[in-house]
Formats: sequence, C-alpha cells, structure tokens
Amino acid sequence: MSTRQNDPAPPSRLRSPAAIVLILFIMVSGYFWGRQFNARDIQQRDAAIQQLQSDGQRLAADIADQNANLTALRAELTSTKAALDAIMPSQNTYNINPNQSLLAADGRLTIGMVGSPGNDGINLNVNGKQQKVAAGDVIRVSPDASTACRVQIQSFDMFKAVLVASCAAAKSQ
Repeated sequence: MSTRQNDPAPPSRLRSPAAIVLILFIMVSGYFWGRQFNARDIQQRDAAIQQLQSDGQRLAADIADQNANLTALRAELTSTKAALDAIMPSQNTYNINPNQSLLAADGRLTIGMVGSPGNDGINLNVNGKQQKVAAGDVIRVSPDASTACRVQIQSFDMFKAVLVASCAAAKSQ
C-alpha cells in the first residue's frame, strides 16, 4: 500500500497575480465610479442650495417691501380714520365752534356756543337758555314732558368744544 502524503493545498486562483490585479482594478474603478456618481449628486445639491438661497433672498426682500407697504398703509388708515372721525364723530358726540349752533339729539336740542371759550369754561346756549359750563359739567334739559335730554361737556380749547348730547324717554314718577 502506498501512503499518501499530504500535499500542500492546490494553488488557488485568488493567489494568482492576475486575480489580485483584477480585484484591485474592480476596487479602484468602483471607487472612481462612486466618486463620479456622488459628484453629480453633489453638483445637484449645490445647485439646489444656490437656488434656495436666491429664493430666500428674494422672499426676504419681498417681506421687507410688504412690511414697508403695511406700515405705510397703517399710517394712511390712521390719518383717514382721524379725518373721518373729525367729519363724523362718534354717535351723539359733537364738535362745536365759537358762535356756531347745531341741532343735536335727533333735532330735539339746539345747541350754540356763544363767543370764544375762556380759561375756565364756555358759554353754551341750549334751547334758548344760556349757561356758563366747564369740562365735565352736565346740562339736563326737558324739551317736553316725555323727553329728558342731557348735554355733557367733554372738553374744549380755543377753537372748539366737544360735547355729548342725547335724549331718552322721561321716567314717570
């Protein structure tokens, strides 16, 4: 019988220089192919970032313009409201100038300011009765038995007086 000697392992294909070169070639080409593939993604990402930055700058400029426009519109609204309030004051609130008369409280009261306002008060004629009044004073008038009217002086200056005049049904006693 013959004894079999252990032969070293048969030469492997992976140990051959051609196989090693092939593996290195695959690895290097895979590396460069991956870099090229990623380079396209990076270029697309950079282009998207630039687009977003320019959009952000444009939107920031739009917001600044809109804020400036909003501020201008608010100022215009405030001045328009002030002008409207000067023309049409709050309900039952009247501005009266010196030596001017007006009908108030749905025509039930005739109110006139006699002369210019003084430092301590104004001369007010309410339905033919002249009275000297100061800011905060209230004049009560009954044009007829079923109506009670009230005239309150809110404020006055050298050029006008602001008063509130209203009428209601008189309370029965």
